[in-house]
Amino acid sequence: MLAPERVAVVDHAPQLSDLTPGRTGNLSVRRDDRFAATPTGVPYDGFDEEDVPVVTLDGDVVAGEMAPTSEVPMHTGIYRRLDAGAIVHTHSTWATTLAVLGEELPPIHYMITAVGKRVPVAGYAPYGTDDLAELVVSEMEAADSRACLLAHHGLVVVGEDLPSAVENTMHVENLARVYLQARQHGEPAELTDEQLGVVQEKFESYGQ
Repeated sequence: MLAPERVAVVDHAPQLSDLTPGRTGNLSVRRDDRFAATPTGVPYDGFDEEDVPVVTLDGDVVAGEMAPTSEVPMHTGIYRRLDAGAIVHTHSTWATTLAVLGEELPPIHYMITAVGKRVPVAGYAPYGTDDLAELVVSEMEAADSRACLLAHHGLVVVGEDLPSAVENTMHVENLARVYLQARQHGEPAELTDEQLGVVQEKFESYGQ
């Protein structure tokens, strides 16, 4: 069941170790009305394909030797309402710093268009809850963004597949670092909607 997706989870999970401390990150990849997700409380390189949980969009576990991430409600909430093929959630240092400050990531660099024109902040709710899922999805819909900061928590990023979701997570983390470092020397200027639109058109022409 979802064998390619479960293999993808095993292959990409170790990349979380560079993005989030301990075992606090998670990711998933979807096919139709089910998704394969990282198991909870396990080192990123500590599980095999048969261990990977398969979960329905209703949150029911239908395969896998291990229990799924505690953030299943956020994953199901996103998949039910957004056009996403994969999700990555991290507590990466620079993005989480913005989340703790309660500040969105503005368009200070053209690469933000990999996820939209800004990265909004969802209000705080306990992890692993439907309340958090609702806050995150609502902010992403309102901002037309494929990424969202979670107040006092971390970052969630979606993509059409797992490689793009991981790559976009790295983009957001890098831009958060650039933004916070630049603020030590002045107030960073923001790109306009027109400037961002030109970049988005160029990216689309490249098939990105």
